[in-house]
Amino acid sequence: MTDTPNKGIVVVSGGSAANNLVDVFHSIRESKNCPLSYIIPISDNGGSSSELIRIFGGPGIGDVRSRLVRLIPDLPVNPERMAIKALFNHRLAAEGPAASLEWLSIVDGTSTLWRSITPAKKELIRSFFNSLNLEILKRARPPSSTYDFTSASVGNLFLTGARLFSGSFESAIYLLGSICGVQSDIIRVIPAINSNFSHHISATLADGTVIVGQNSISHPSEVSGGLLHDHRPDCASLPLADGDDFEDTDSSVSDTVSYEEDHLPGSLATLRNKNILFNKAKNEDLPCRISRIWYINPYGEEIRPSANPRVLEALDDAQAIIYSIGSLYTSIIPAIILRGVGKSIVKSPARYKILILNGSLDRETGPPTAPFSASDFVEAIANAGEESRGRRPKFSPQHPTELPSSPETIRPFDPIPYTSYVTHILHLDGPGTPYVDRDRLAEMGIGTLRLYGRKITVIDDDKEIVVGMQYDPKALVQALEVVLGKKGDAIVRDVGSGLGRRNTLEPTKREKKP
Repeated sequence: MTDTPNKGIVVVSGGSAANNLVDVFHSIRESKNCPLSYIIPISDNGGSSSELIRIFGGPGIGDVRSRLVRLIPDLPVNPERMAIKALFNHRLAAEGPAASLEWLSIVDGTSTLWRSITPAKKELIRSFFNSLNLEILKRARPPSSTYDFTSASVGNLFLTGARLFSGSFESAIYLLGSICGVQSDIIRVIPAINSNFSHHISATLADGTVIVGQNSISHPSEVSGGLLHDHRPDCASLPLADGDDFEDTDSSVSDTVSYEEDHLPGSLATLRNKNILFNKAKNEDLPCRISRIWYINPYGEEIRPSANPRVLEALDDAQAIIYSIGSLYTSIIPAIILRGVGKSIVKSPARYKILILNGSLDRETGPPTAPFSASDFVEAIANAGEESRGRRPKFSPQHPTELPSSPETIRPFDPIPYTSYVTHILHLDGPGTPYVDRDRLAEMGIGTLRLYGRKITVIDDDKEIVVGMQYDPKALVQALEVVLGKKGDAIVRDVGSGLGRRNTLEPTKREKKP
């Protein structure tokens, strides 16, 4: 009789930020001898994903691709494995003509990127590039509509080609994972929604303003400019785009975006831009807090999509749920608000639901008028989970807001213990980090564990400025093992749970108020 396998660990995350912690989660998975599942949203509409969505529709695949490629093991050193990693991480040239030529060299097999990749694997990968290239040629309508290869991600192009060929997003993920050597039986990369269609999000701010599209919420580009629209409760949430936008649509966008014949009726002009470029380092502050994230259909109306069944299966069989570092409202919450997720988190057998707090505040959580504290992160997650369950979110009394008109299925909010969603917070303490309001967290019943970290600095006018903190991987592994119970003799400072107050991971520096 075989032993029952250990319950898994579920990590809810976005792409680039959480990629830095992949080795940490791998170490925890090995120590617990259990499966590891990454739940990743598919609402990204920036960068080269915007061009794929413009031409082919489909989900935002960039974060899924980056996680699969990041999971390629670096050791032991394997030339072919490193070549595959370089190929799928490669971005084409930043100039259109050069990018097109570079793409053709990949398709015809003459690119130097193919070096060290065995012929059998090369021809398998190249077949999907050729299939995608044929689709690009079939859909081209020059000069008005052609594919823009500028800065395109080669991995995103492959994943799209595999999805179009197989007709299945998850089949494409399986194929890319297999080529990358990801052990799918123990490490699973699961899209939050299993769909061949695009799913976009909008944000409502505390003043009623609506921002359309993930890129405009998190990293507004020069084209989108973080387009803001006044919310009108008596009409559709956003301007329509059946060739004619609502009268208050930004005219500059309507003039610069041509309506493509292969778009669904109602596809919003703000979501049809070519190659939305953005700068993560420099973003204009939001005027006030985000109060709510919600999914929209092509007409800009609110929808409530269901989660990928594999997401619910992973949550229903988890020993721990970890909310990773990353953008709170565009990396974490889009996965939590999906129908079924809130219920699965609350009912999950997971004893530990751990929030790894960001080492700095970003555009989404750091408006100058009301920067987020640790308890605000918890409230945002709990509110999203409750909305997933069909309950009206309970917003913080310090920051009241009015909900836009909601479906009739939304029921009044019944208080739920915050520990149903978060039981522990791991955090850093230093310049730029979110304030950890321990007293409030203690009232919520949430334990905190402070870790050592490294300063993140930038050079501005020849001066080194500290903008945040970065987790030390070894310290983070140790902290997670403490919380998950591997080190049974460790005493964790856990304000609010009545545990011991000595913690060797935590410096003795007195807590500072903001």
